[in-house]
Amino acid sequence: MQKKLKNILTVALPFFATALSFLLYFAIPESGKQKQMAHHYYMNFLLCFIFVLSVCLVIGIFKKDFGNKLFKKLPFFTGLIVFLALLNTLVSKTRLLPVLYFPSLDKITGLLWTQRIFLLKNLLFSLGLLTEGFIFGLVVGFFTGLALGYNRKVGYWLNPVTKFLGPIPTTAWIPLALSVFPTTHGANVFLIAFAVWFPVTLMTASGIQSVNKTFFEVSETLGAKTFYKVFHLAVPASLPQIFLGLFYGIVSSFATLMAVEMNGNSQGIGWYINWQKSVMMYDGVYAGLIVIAVLCSLILTLLFKVRDKIMVWQKGVIRW
Repeated sequence: MQKKLKNILTVALPFFATALSFLLYFAIPESGKQKQMAHHYYMNFLLCFIFVLSVCLVIGIFKKDFGNKLFKKLPFFTGLIVFLALLNTLVSKTRLLPVLYFPSLDKITGLLWTQRIFLLKNLLFSLGLLTEGFIFGLVVGFFTGLALGYNRKVGYWLNPVTKFLGPIPTTAWIPLALSVFPTTHGANVFLIAFAVWFPVTLMTASGIQSVNKTFFEVSETLGAKTFYKVFHLAVPASLPQIFLGLFYGIVSSFATLMAVEMNGNSQGIGWYINWQKSVMMYDGVYAGLIVIAVLCSLILTLLFKVRDKIMVWQKGVIRW
């Protein structure tokens, strides 16, 4: 009985938090410093979120696994709603924070909605640039790591070069890349690829070198050729490290994407954030940060889903 009551309370918490948000939003008068929006964008956003959450809770009744996962996240959702309610109260209802740098949640969500098409175009441009650079960096990094980890002779010559170039921050290459490449797009693709190349190379080489040498000796005794030993033995055994390199590469590529789009680009989320900052529209800065954070989180979540499918024996060892 006590457990059942606790479960009901946990489910009800996000709805209580939403009611608190509405109370703080409408009961406390505005400070007069924030620009008033034509619509209550944040409250509409909160209502949409609660509606989606309600639908998911109903689905969770019939799908137990999904319901259990969602139930565990309900306290977090409650805390997030309460935090945003208090934050909005602080910036909209008081005069404690500078209005220029701390816009209300109405302004941020309102901008996300009114400029959704423009933001989507910039997001697609950034995603295309990121994909192009990531693929180049992944392919070159994988084969470089493969050569370093498997072949000692190649490693002898290539390892010092990798150790010298790899630790250099990607942003330090921006002036040189803009000078060498004929177009800004080519320079940006190179810089993103470089950001991905080093962690993928390092972790791939490390994974292959950590494979037990006895496995290679046994496979060679059984007549295995080099191709078989590399792609049927070394690569599968080093998959955990390769995926870790991919994780670091994606994070580095996003940081580089933001940096390169602020230098000479006229599109992209990084350009959008820089443009909004230059015209002192910090609600646009926050909106851009939210978009890029959601995109990065979705890509990393997808990567870990693929990782769990491929490496079933390591499912849940590293969570995202």
